[in-house]
Amino acid sequence: MKRKGRIFVLSSPSGAGKTTVLKRLKKERFNIRYSVSATTRRRRSGERNGADYIFLNRAEFERRIREKRFLEWTDNFGNLYGTPKGFVEETVSKGEDIVLSIDVKGAMQVRGAYDSGALLIFLVAPNFSLLKERLSKRKTEDKRSLAKRLKVAKKELTYLNKYDYVIVNDSLVKAVSALKSILTAERHKVK
Repeated sequence: MKRKGRIFVLSSPSGAGKTTVLKRLKKERFNIRYSVSATTRRRRSGERNGADYIFLNRAEFERRIREKRFLEWTDNFGNLYGTPKGFVEETVSKGEDIVLSIDVKGAMQVRGAYDSGALLIFLVAPNFSLLKERLSKRKTEDKRSLAKRLKVAKKELTYLNKYDYVIVNDSLVKAVSALKSILTAERHKVK
């Protein structure tokens, strides 16, 4: 009987380094599939449609919600984000493992849908002041938006006990190594 793939969820508050860690993992050619989320937010400089995100207008996103084409979806900071269900289900049915880079609300939806079939990993900055500094350095937020993201980050941190693993991102090299170790160990466990 063919092994079914595993779903790994990586979550973090804005600024903790989730995107950077996953980009490094991809660069190291770690053998795992990566889900590309859909969003209604504006494309940032250097982002590519279909690679970084699937950029959709709000009407198209909402149509896909009605058609139940998302594994999970949420409204964050006035923009919609979601994981295309078809790609994830096709990937795991082929016996391939996949990483979803999603927020806490999405992770809880995936946990509800897949129970023990999904493994949840939370990435955190070493402390809250460093998280604030990282967000400020991105220069993608005005003061009001930054304050809102920090408020949401505090709430997201209350979900730590709902995750299977927590990685402290005090060094990119260490965080990537820890993530690789978790993925390697867990993907070989029979579920």
